[in-house]
Amino acid sequence: MSTISIIGTGGMAAAIGGLAAKAGHTVEVMSRDVAKARALAEKVGARATTGTFGAAPAGDIVILAVPYSAVLNVVKQYGEELAGKVLVDITNPVASDHTSFVTPGDSFGAQEIAKAAPADAKVVKAFNTQFSHVLAAGPAEGHPLDVFISGDDAPAKVRVSAFIESLGLRPMDTGALPMARTLEHACLLSLGLLIHSVKHANFSIGISLFG
Repeated sequence: MSTISIIGTGGMAAAIGGLAAKAGHTVEVMSRDVAKARALAEKVGARATTGTFGAAPAGDIVILAVPYSAVLNVVKQYGEELAGKVLVDITNPVASDHTSFVTPGDSFGAQEIAKAAPADAKVVKAFNTQFSHVLAAGPAEGHPLDVFISGDDAPAKVRVSAFIESLGLRPMDTGALPMARTLEHACLLSLGLLIHSVKHANFSIGISLFG
């Protein structure tokens, strides 16, 4: 197993960190709020550690588990400390109306993160189509949850896929990084279902394979 660094202390950070610790990974939590980082590390358990916000993450895979409204500033603050890292973008740049995005019309969240990151950092979109509490609960009725991924660097996607599999989840590669735009739209699909159809958040979007 490997060291996984998580920047952030919210629900998704807790869900991914908890699953990673159970899978035997070493988890490092990093946050501007040191107390929150320590609290999450204690909650994750399995000797999870805390790192200094803005310093080089210990893990080669870094989970960007902060809201999109903060993620670009976070990536810029870390700067070259993220050089060579695999950056897992779990964000959704959704506007407050839940029907549009805050990104430029010709761009998307993962692309904006890639622009802000060091040139040799590898951005992989993942985990953005799952609700944190559903993710934390793990397999549903014996079936693994699907985690859709996209990215331009094949080796980076292989590493992220292996990490996802180690959590008891099923990685589904959707293609190159521009497919992250579609995955971000899938968040709007989930929100539309939540508001207009399902009426609760105890569901996930996945793939059923036949034959």
